[in-house]
Amino acid sequence: MESVEQFAAWLQSLPPLGVYLALLAIAYGENLLPPVPGDVAVVVGGSLVGLGLIDFIPAVGVATLGGALGFMTMYTLGYALGNAVEDPHRLRWIPRGPVRTAKGWLQRWGYGVVAANRFLSGARSVIALLAGASDLRALPTAACATLSAAVWTTLLTYAGYVVGTEWERVLGWLRTYGRVISGVLVVLAVGFAVRWWVRRKRAKGTGKAASPNPQRNQEDPP
Repeated sequence: MESVEQFAAWLQSLPPLGVYLALLAIAYGENLLPPVPGDVAVVVGGSLVGLGLIDFIPAVGVATLGGALGFMTMYTLGYALGNAVEDPHRLRWIPRGPVRTAKGWLQRWGYGVVAANRFLSGARSVIALLAGASDLRALPTAACATLSAAVWTTLLTYAGYVVGTEWERVLGWLRTYGRVISGVLVVLAVGFAVRWWVRRKRAKGTGKAASPNPQRNQEDPP
């Protein structure tokens, strides 16, 4: 929390243009490097709106633009990497649990997952990579990613604006929300893994039952 307070003080010390540029850069970088505190910056930005240091619409606009551009950067990377994103023996820095979960979501709901990606903390970058590696088209993906970033950023900015200098309350809500979403992701990842294992066992059992017994055929009389 001390580091967050230092960050908030640094952001508050900037001129309005500097704040907007910082929000843009941080929102963009969060998609490439998840430890980057994108949500924290947006909440603090909302607090600065409440203090009258910056305006609401430009703050939401630059954070939305940064988030959408960051998502599409990861989408482009996923498109370039192709099937390597899903290969467990390559790109081992990508968490495999969220990959399996996000892949299942994309196969079932497609662009809807992209539209909800900002609300799925812990899987945003993975969703962007897999969206690029799949058959999702660039323009609809960009539109859905921008919509998702706009709604999420508006909510966080407004929350920061309402609580003012007590932005720690919003960060506490975000931490709780993140834990819940992470737990849901783990459960879904386990569910997809178990489902895949059961289907594989059934497929093997069906294959064995359907295959003839050559030894018995040789023993049968003509």
